[in-house]
Amino acid sequence: MRITAIALAVAALVAAALYLWNASWIAGAPDDPQIRLIAHRGVHQTYSRDGLTNETCTAERIFPPEHGLIENTIASMKAAFNAGADIVELDVHPTTDGQFAVMHDWSLDCRTDGEGVTRQHDMAYLKTLDIGHGYTADGGETFPLRGTGVGAMPDLKEVLDAFPEGRFLVNFKSREAREGDMLAALLEDNPAWRGRVWSAYGGDAPTARANALIDGLNGYGTGQMKSCLIDYLKFGWSGYVPEACRNTHVMVPGNYAWLMWGWPRRFRARMEAAGSDIILLGPYSKGDPGTRGIDSAEDLALIPAGFDGHVWTNRIETVGPLLESR
Repeated sequence: MRITAIALAVAALVAAALYLWNASWIAGAPDDPQIRLIAHRGVHQTYSRDGLTNETCTAERIFPPEHGLIENTIASMKAAFNAGADIVELDVHPTTDGQFAVMHDWSLDCRTDGEGVTRQHDMAYLKTLDIGHGYTADGGETFPLRGTGVGAMPDLKEVLDAFPEGRFLVNFKSREAREGDMLAALLEDNPAWRGRVWSAYGGDAPTARANALIDGLNGYGTGQMKSCLIDYLKFGWSGYVPEACRNTHVMVPGNYAWLMWGWPRRFRARMEAAGSDIILLGPYSKGDPGTRGIDSAEDLALIPAGFDGHVWTNRIETVGPLLESR
């Protein structure tokens, strides 16, 4: 009995020490907490996520349109900034003539009236396409955006030139390291654009290459981010910040954030000391390949009081005004 009592006392002391070492309140509140919104793909058409896979053509399952904007276009980005976005996320593919086409899909068949792999065409051809061609909310009975997106696929140069005050998160859609070289060369040739590229993410190889060539980019690869979160769950109780979490942007699913040792304030302080900041995502759902965001009034409950960091949203036109009114 005595041994049991001692063991319980020791366990209680260890638990108390772990609690105190990872207590959020110990870090104190930031002096001037700021929520900075990242608009995923700008203002775009939303769609049902039921049964979503990596192969799903999301243009074929949109909800009835509430506006005429198409993702990854100059117009959608402008609308996102006007709605309160601090950063707009966009997707890039290299073209056969050495440009970066701003387009989400690996192939053209879903959204456009073109065919084939996006990166196997030159920018001149991609500019002839209607990127609103494939959108339908009724199983193909009508196509409300068809004809509205002719010539609207921009290249990255157009985007960076169009928004002198804008900041962008570049998503590499491949595992090709050469894309990191391409982005570095683009910014070296156009130094005024460096401040407009906030960061990059996606494939580990192009992201690592871009980080090596572009000072202060702090990009994050998909594998790196998984390692960061898993290793922090294992060792963060000690205050240790894994190498994968250093000098980067740490993406945290809102519904699992409570598992992060010291969430939210002590976690933020540890990341800040390691040269990183936080991107708060929406609720993670197993089997959903997409990136959920803070997309509704209900999702705002996932943002801790006094949160200082970035918030990812797929509905900037909804969430931006909601946060502004709080």
